[in-house]
Amino acid sequence: MANVILYDEAYSFLRHTDWDFTENQQDEISLLHPYPARFIESIPYKLITEIGLNENERVLDPFCGSGTTLLEAQKLGYESVGIDLNPIACLISRVKTQKALFDIIEEGYALSSRARIRYQEEELSIPSIPNLDHWFKEDIQKAIFTLVSEINVLSNKCLQDALRFCLSSIIVRVSNQDSDTRYAAVEKKSNAADVYRNFEIAVKRLQSAQIHNKPDAFTKIINRDILSVHHDEIGDNIGLAITSPPYPNAYEYWLYHKYRMWWLGYDPIDVREHEIGARPHFQKKNGQTEEDFYNQMASVFDLFGQVVVPSGHVCIVIGRSIIRGKEIDNALLIRDMAEKRAFKIVADIERTIAPTKKSFNLKYGKIKTENILIFRKGENNAN
Repeated sequence: MANVILYDEAYSFLRHTDWDFTENQQDEISLLHPYPARFIESIPYKLITEIGLNENERVLDPFCGSGTTLLEAQKLGYESVGIDLNPIACLISRVKTQKALFDIIEEGYALSSRARIRYQEEELSIPSIPNLDHWFKEDIQKAIFTLVSEINVLSNKCLQDALRFCLSSIIVRVSNQDSDTRYAAVEKKSNAADVYRNFEIAVKRLQSAQIHNKPDAFTKIINRDILSVHHDEIGDNIGLAITSPPYPNAYEYWLYHKYRMWWLGYDPIDVREHEIGARPHFQKKNGQTEEDFYNQMASVFDLFGQVVVPSGHVCIVIGRSIIRGKEIDNALLIRDMAEKRAFKIVADIERTIAPTKKSFNLKYGKIKTENILIFRKGENNAN
């Protein structure tokens, strides 16, 4: 059972929920594309319904990942803004929150057919991607390339996003990579025909999921480093911010998606260089420390100070980190920086992390809990 510590008894209603959410069920559309350390739907759903927003206020997630907070806000009828550096994250978020496209199967199958013909008839010029032959068989490369080429010439951007999403979702499956969370090359029996078949299955599954997902509220998604986003791009009517920032030295989102990015024409190296919390920043000599994370998150809270309405709320889900053998309590760091910016802590909820939540850093196996920190903005604090 989660441990709920209140600093304001007006929030006693938070004790009525078991924040461990052992029975959490993922939304159908969220199961279609792999994403590491996925934010479970129950957390943003409960925070939005329990804390609430006033009329015309919006929800913000500055590390939106695969769009869980955005989709839950949308289901509840609230407009939202999501920001993420990772273009695959933004692609997933756009597709999850876009209106249903009822011709995805027809268009996707026709595109797959054109790609198959192209595979047979053309001399293909495969793009230069590092270690491509190690991770993808030659016929797999050709099949992926023909699908990418056909998708890139589509004029309908929503359809283009949907079909990129479908292709992205199968790339690791048809590669030589063992799994989405294990970077080891293994022998697989996949061939070009499997690429087209899996793509068509993904298209069919997406249309089925989108039919049941009927978003109405508008969602804005910004594909940028949060530290470069100006408050004017967000607006000043954010009633509730809900996010789970990357835990320092834990996950490598860029690494998890790097071949997806390369195939779809994005730059994973740029993502790696700017990704907050990524292990390479902490592993190198004279690398980053918890102070760097503190300063980065301080900039995010400065942004909250500009866009969150007076008495609005900021909810941060964060766990501990292990940096150079030292366990860092990130919740304490965030509480310190938030309170220095006149964001008052009203609740600190310690919840158990699901054992299925994986990290590339195996030392994180001993980190069993994370905190949901809930802050209320003061009436007069604006930066």
